[in-house]
Amino acid sequence: MDEIYILELIEEKKYLQLKKILEEMNEVDIAEILDDLDLHTALLIFRMLPKDLAVEVFAHFSIEKQRDIVSSITDKELNYIIEELFFDDMIDMLEEMPANIVNKILSRATKEERELINQFLKYPPDSAGSIMTIEYVELKKTMTVREAMAHIKETGLMKETVYTCYVIDRNRKLEGIVSLRNLVTSDERILIGDLMEEDIIYVETHDDQEKAANIFIKYGLIALPVVDKEGRLTGIITVDDIMDVMETEATEDFQRMAAIAPSETPYLETKVVELAKHRIIWLLILMVSATISGAIITNYENVLSSVVILTSFLPMLMDTSGNAGSQSSTLIVRGLATGEIELIDAPKVLWKEFRISLTVGTTLAVINFARLLFIEKASYAISGLVSVTLIFAVVIAKVIGGILPIAAKKVKLDPAIMAGPLITTIADALSLVVYFSIASAIFKI
Repeated sequence: MDEIYILELIEEKKYLQLKKILEEMNEVDIAEILDDLDLHTALLIFRMLPKDLAVEVFAHFSIEKQRDIVSSITDKELNYIIEELFFDDMIDMLEEMPANIVNKILSRATKEERELINQFLKYPPDSAGSIMTIEYVELKKTMTVREAMAHIKETGLMKETVYTCYVIDRNRKLEGIVSLRNLVTSDERILIGDLMEEDIIYVETHDDQEKAANIFIKYGLIALPVVDKEGRLTGIITVDDIMDVMETEATEDFQRMAAIAPSETPYLETKVVELAKHRIIWLLILMVSATISGAIITNYENVLSSVVILTSFLPMLMDTSGNAGSQSSTLIVRGLATGEIELIDAPKVLWKEFRISLTVGTTLAVINFARLLFIEKASYAISGLVSVTLIFAVVIAKVIGGILPIAAKKVKLDPAIMAGPLITTIADALSLVVYFSIASAIFKI
């Protein structure tokens, strides 16, 4: 349905027609439309929705809109939403709500629910435990397939997924998993213990959410069990939640690679002062670190004053080294993020980047030598100096760009920090030292 048509119906107050249309729409699309409306109008339309649809729409609202809705609806309406929301959606909401609203919600929960909510809220923000849900189907290995199917039919509507079921013992230790496909296609008399898969892929509650994301990618899962240190099943992570994690992690990497402090708030909703604050710190660090290049140039001032033409090649050398370093670091950061590259692969990365840089650097140097000699009419000495420096600059930049992200991960830093502007600054400084050192030797200055 065309969003413009929906907005026209709202403007013309044709609510009966609007209600019929909204009931046929996807909850994500409805949430997207209501998110952009003022609170009074959004609340009016939200209350028009059937209760089940309203809960699903609420789960897809932005945090700001959820906060506004919770502050405006009646206690009865709030209770229904809290009861019907999937547990992980409720936890996500509570993590972003102010204390007074959290207290309001917790006061309406049962003692058991409050204890469970408080337990989830204590997990580290970026851990597997913080994004898992408790809405999963649990089975016993002594059940027959018939009993398991009856159990799924009885409880499945309240679970977030039924495609994978989890077999636990009396102490809640995870013993195996069984897919709904196997249950549907197997003889009703077979025991779950004979049907279940015991080679289980799982994460622990305090594992980083990025590790969980990498496991989803590697094995193509739709759900991943989460256990505590004793191996007891605590919850599961579903593919829709891990997609949010992947988007968040990718966004953070891009921001760090561009020398911007990460922010979860959408660009258009972030205040100018806040955006400036996120950028200025890194720009200040890079500005100060760039003085190293200035100090190197000043130190070789006698070389530049003796052979003034050397100055004209500085931008080309610095840009090439910076770009070469960024190419390598971007690929390595991405490889580390997806699990394609591990810490033990550092020697392989070093050797590969060295060979790549030699190939690229030599090719650029040959082309540059011909350009300077025949087009720029530079001398053999100047053409050779710039071209040889170009090889060194590319080799240095690519090796640094390949190794620094791995070194960062080794010391528990985000590899994305060691990308883009930071590597450019380091590569520039080293390239200048090589350039002026070779120049001093050639021209004996």
